[in-house]
Amino acid sequence: ELPYRFEPEIEEAAQAIDARVTTKEIAQRRDFRGVTTFTVDPADAKDFDDALSVRKIKDGVWEVGVHIADVTHYVRPHSVIDDEAVERGTSVYLVDRTVPMLPERLSNELCSLRPHETSLCFSAVFTLNENLDILEEWFGRTVIHSDRRFTYAEAQEIIETGRGDYAEEVLTLNRLAQALRKERFRNGAISFDREEVKFRLDENGKPLGVYFKEQKESNQMIEEFMLLANRRVAEFCGKRRTESGRSAERTMVYRVHDTPSEEKLDRFRQFILRFGHIFKATKGRAVAKELNKLFKQIKGTTEENAVATMAVRSMAKAYYTTDNIGHYGLAFPYYTHFTSPIRRYPDMMVHRLLARYLAGGKPADKTELEDLCARASDREVVAAEAERASIKYKMVEFMKEHIGEEFEGHISGLTEWGVYVELDETHIEGMSFLRDIEGDFFTFDEQLYEIIGRSTGIRMTLGSPVRIRVKRADLQKRQLDFELLLPGAAARRTEEPRGKGPKVRTSSRRKGR
Repeated sequence: ELPYRFEPEIEEAAQAIDARVTTKEIAQRRDFRGVTTFTVDPADAKDFDDALSVRKIKDGVWEVGVHIADVTHYVRPHSVIDDEAVERGTSVYLVDRTVPMLPERLSNELCSLRPHETSLCFSAVFTLNENLDILEEWFGRTVIHSDRRFTYAEAQEIIETGRGDYAEEVLTLNRLAQALRKERFRNGAISFDREEVKFRLDENGKPLGVYFKEQKESNQMIEEFMLLANRRVAEFCGKRRTESGRSAERTMVYRVHDTPSEEKLDRFRQFILRFGHIFKATKGRAVAKELNKLFKQIKGTTEENAVATMAVRSMAKAYYTTDNIGHYGLAFPYYTHFTSPIRRYPDMMVHRLLARYLAGGKPADKTELEDLCARASDREVVAAEAERASIKYKMVEFMKEHIGEEFEGHISGLTEWGVYVELDETHIEGMSFLRDIEGDFFTFDEQLYEIIGRSTGIRMTLGSPVRIRVKRADLQKRQLDFELLLPGAAARRTEEPRGKGPKVRTSSRRKGR
């Protein structure tokens, strides 16, 4: 039920937008066309909504510009395009297609910061030294001329070899970004670095293979400067200096993330205890510190994915609101979304608020903004669910070609009726019903969190290695049925009498890297 087409009147309105960048418009903006500027995006990206510029001010002092497509220059409030963007709330990125928030005329043409073209931007510009002190900051409308479009792989090669186009600029930005990243974690940010599932597709969208996109320094370079811009824009708009020198709050759209509930943390604590991990923290920033320590311990183990998934579930959900409570996961007291107006409506709201406050305007209407925030948060949930369903569908479609084949995996979940198994090479998950396991009658012991073979004494728990045969792939339900194969390296006969607690086997080898 996603709106994958735009109504003719919206397409016509987009086509009618004047694309000219006039001399008069340039004169009203800060001109960055002479400053080295480039974009870094995935190889298959079609729209480029952010660019970085960098120039040396003096030894140890740099000016870094975070330039974001000026979507609100082209899209006026309450126009048919704007109303449609409110309805959609966000672009949706399915495995084989994108359901965009804005018509292609805007997202891929007018607002895309394409190389060797003059583009209109809204920018956050920082003068900072090697100690990350922000000596000056400036926000406003700009005009840029992107010198180069890098893919993440191309930027990464420059970072690793020190050679390539604009190597000095890329290396400078990466050095500063890594320092920003280190400071962020030192201040209590949580390191949720999870691998992103990707598919190799043929021309008809059929999955030919599954792989995982690893976050490297080129990704982190872009991420850190986007986080810096989001944080500082939120603080600038949210905090207003009065004539007496005190700060007062202004109406602003925030991206907030609450502290985790102690009840959810307690459930998480009990869960990881099954793997022999002890989680001491109960509240505050100590939780973040303890989580980062745990993530380092489980890196590369068979329980890594299960523990990381449960850690995410134990956290509060981030959402949009005008009531600022800070962002716990990032450890920022002020945070917003400013950097992706092509694909997120709240970013367009933030651009308009920033323009309003730069012009000395009064605080915006809180009730209207809060309604828009609630709508955007709801649409974000719909998009996330659709994206997960799309990944699951393609995984099932991929495994449909492997019915009857055997694979190595490990147990990723247990219930009274079956076990969930995650395949080692692809992270694809399916279920094996206990009643279908041949060779024994298995029951689920909830206290020990094990399945136990009645006659063989075989025990399996989370992380236990297993071998499966693909039994069924149901595309309609997006479900995979596996047959658990016994005996083998997977299931092991326990040497201990029952009741001494679960034995968990883990492996330090990397999975599907």
